[in-house]
Amino acid sequence: MSTNIGYYIPHKAVWPVLATAGLMFMLIGFANHLNGSSIGSGMMLTGFVVFIVMLGAWFALQANESESGMYNHGVGISYRMAMMWFIFSEIMFFAVFFGALWYTRNLSVSWLGETGALSGPGRSTHDTLWPAFQAVWPTNGPGKVGGDFEPMGAFGLPFLNTLLLLSSGVTCTWAHHGLLAKNRPQLIKGLIATVALGFLFVACQATEYYEAYHEMGLTLGTGIYGSTFFMLTGFHGLHVCIGAIILSVVLFRSWKGHFTPENHFAFEAAAWYWHFVDVVWLGLFVFVYLL
Repeated sequence: MSTNIGYYIPHKAVWPVLATAGLMFMLIGFANHLNGSSIGSGMMLTGFVVFIVMLGAWFALQANESESGMYNHGVGISYRMAMMWFIFSEIMFFAVFFGALWYTRNLSVSWLGETGALSGPGRSTHDTLWPAFQAVWPTNGPGKVGGDFEPMGAFGLPFLNTLLLLSSGVTCTWAHHGLLAKNRPQLIKGLIATVALGFLFVACQATEYYEAYHEMGLTLGTGIYGSTFFMLTGFHGLHVCIGAIILSVVLFRSWKGHFTPENHFAFEAAAWYWHFVDVVWLGLFVFVYLL
């Protein structure tokens, strides 16, 4: 139990051990699955179930402790610092993929099309290996890896998804203002709208992927353009799913009467994460779809 001058020390918990066990089973199962073992898929599923149960139980424990008044100001600061560092790690995660896209589009593709870098007497790498290759983005590389494809345009579903995410950022902020003003109906309505817009974004992206695979010839195996496109948009879509699930939990807790203007870190953390997802999408829309 916390005091005004002390710091909350949690009781002995099994949840970190279960988290480690779940992740270990998932990793070992995945390795066995890649090597053709019959137990691989079962181990992965077991590890995933253990990890999900751990998350639910651990966060339920944290919610009960918070609502019971067991956390003091120092705990709140540590939570906020942890969330800031987590979001920073996510920024670095996406920076790697944006960096790979920039390197590919601005350096490696142009190098493949150069005629000045000699690979032999009087001949360039381009002339020797890929004389028909044109250094124009988007490309699937020399040899047209994965076949012909149609590049994804910026308008249509991508533009609609941009409007959906920007709108969800507004509704999330509106819900936060409702919480601060002790207006619980506004809080709940704002969260419902945010969660709905988030899952609608995912549905639109699934439709976009279906059209890309079945109508445009654009797949994960369509050379460097296909791989960078699906890696960036796919990981972002995963983050949208995670964010929408987190906000759904916050919505459920709000229905139960949790959170006050003075104690609502869980809502703040979910809102920070959601706004981060919004900003990443804006970068994706500009650098992947528009340019």
